[in-house]
Amino acid sequence: MMNMSKPINIALIDDHILFREGVKRILDYEADFNIVAEGDDGEAGIEIVKEYKPDVVLMDINMPHMNGVQATANLVRNYPRTKIIILSIHDDESYVTHALKTGAQGYLLKEMDADSLIEAIKVVYEGGSYLHPKITHNLVREYRRLAKENIPNVVNGIIEHRKPLHLLTKRECEVLQLMSEGKSNRAVAETLYISEKTVKNHVSNILQKMGANDRTQAVVSAIKKGWVDVI
Repeated sequence: MMNMSKPINIALIDDHILFREGVKRILDYEADFNIVAEGDDGEAGIEIVKEYKPDVVLMDINMPHMNGVQATANLVRNYPRTKIIILSIHDDESYVTHALKTGAQGYLLKEMDADSLIEAIKVVYEGGSYLHPKITHNLVREYRRLAKENIPNVVNGIIEHRKPLHLLTKRECEVLQLMSEGKSNRAVAETLYISEKTVKNHVSNILQKMGANDRTQAVVSAIKKGWVDVI
């Protein structure tokens, strides 16, 4: 729990009623969240933000009349204090890049679990960015494709892999490696046979030690420095 003086006000914009109902059931369990309004297309989303001034908007990307990216562009321009998290079934890089360039602070796949949704809202509200772990993995693959041109410590196209034991513990190095592979906290916990709470503590320590705002920033930094094996 974030122990805040006021809850995070959230608007939910999605044209699938059943999906909205599922998201609302998840968020209703969180005392820090308050769903102020919901809508079924981008135009409704703009009107909702104009009236309610929510802190965070959960925005579907494919909707009639005005899609989520178009609505995001309008909101970023006119209501810059409102944070946007895109919800999508698409993990294609072009969708992600377009949404982020438009100004969205987060991109989640609709296959997400409840913990990822809750974490994403809190991270974005506090000024960070959040990408679904599968999206992070896709970006790692793209970075790997460009590694020979962009990363200095490359020999014959292979990134020199060295663990940052001067900064992180052995276990934190293992967690960072699994993060770079796009694994969620739950998947990391299952892989290392530790609790999900312990994983969250390790991730927090990694971000703090690396001076990173979020998981994606930490992974990209680790790739650049050759701290994780992406080959």
